[in-house]
Amino acid sequence: MSLLEVNDLSISFGHKKVVDAVSFTLNKGERIGLIGESGSGKSMTSLAIMGLLPDTATVSGSITFEGKELIGLSDKEHSKLRGDRIGMVFQEPLTALNPLMRIGKQIAGPLMIHRGATLKEGLVKALELCVKVGLPDPERIVRAYPHQLSGGQRQRIGLAIALACEPALLIADEPTTALDVTVQREVLNLINSLVDQEGSALVFVTHDLPVVSIMTENIAVMQLGKIVENASVASLFQNPRHEYSKRLISAARVAEDAFSQGGGK
Repeated sequence: MSLLEVNDLSISFGHKKVVDAVSFTLNKGERIGLIGESGSGKSMTSLAIMGLLPDTATVSGSITFEGKELIGLSDKEHSKLRGDRIGMVFQEPLTALNPLMRIGKQIAGPLMIHRGATLKEGLVKALELCVKVGLPDPERIVRAYPHQLSGGQRQRIGLAIALACEPALLIADEPTTALDVTVQREVLNLINSLVDQEGSALVFVTHDLPVVSIMTENIAVMQLGKIVENASVASLFQNPRHEYSKRLISAARVAEDAFSQGGGK
């Protein structure tokens, strides 16, 4: 049995279809990248898996996780999976974190909800997780509020929260978009390392082809709500079949050339 099976997933808002018959399968420990420009449907697909779509969305098709159908699940039932079996790292951690709650309590939250930890036990684990995600001075971090941390530190906190309960599946939705290039690399390396350590499967959502190529083995290219090409990283770069995939690769190579000639220094 596959860990995650998405079959003919379609999402509409009124008469506008934003995801159109999307299908892919992910086994335990596997990784897939969903790549496409803004509006391609990749983030909506990830939100559907998490059960975080707006109430105004109309959803059809099937999403099964560990053999359980997720579409049509109540929010109460979905919340039993979120933060436990499925973790998510969001694009902008400042909006994902509670601005009025200290970091330690936010990291401890999933452990208290899903593992029955006391606040004291959760805070001890929060310190350990801060160390695990490479945060300096964890004693200060757990007492801090989100606005007192840098963007890179907040994203590491988001990763700590997502991995607190050792989920079977991690979804990372554009996790480095708001970070500068140096911090991006650090966060990507951290995600790579921790996903390997935990043995989690990974759905990595991005518009950046070079980034997804170092994070996943397989790529699903999305355009206008559809998967237009599904291939391994090597196959996609060596022999892209869809015209849109070819344009993405061409644009990535132009950006790489500009960087190597000094444009990224």
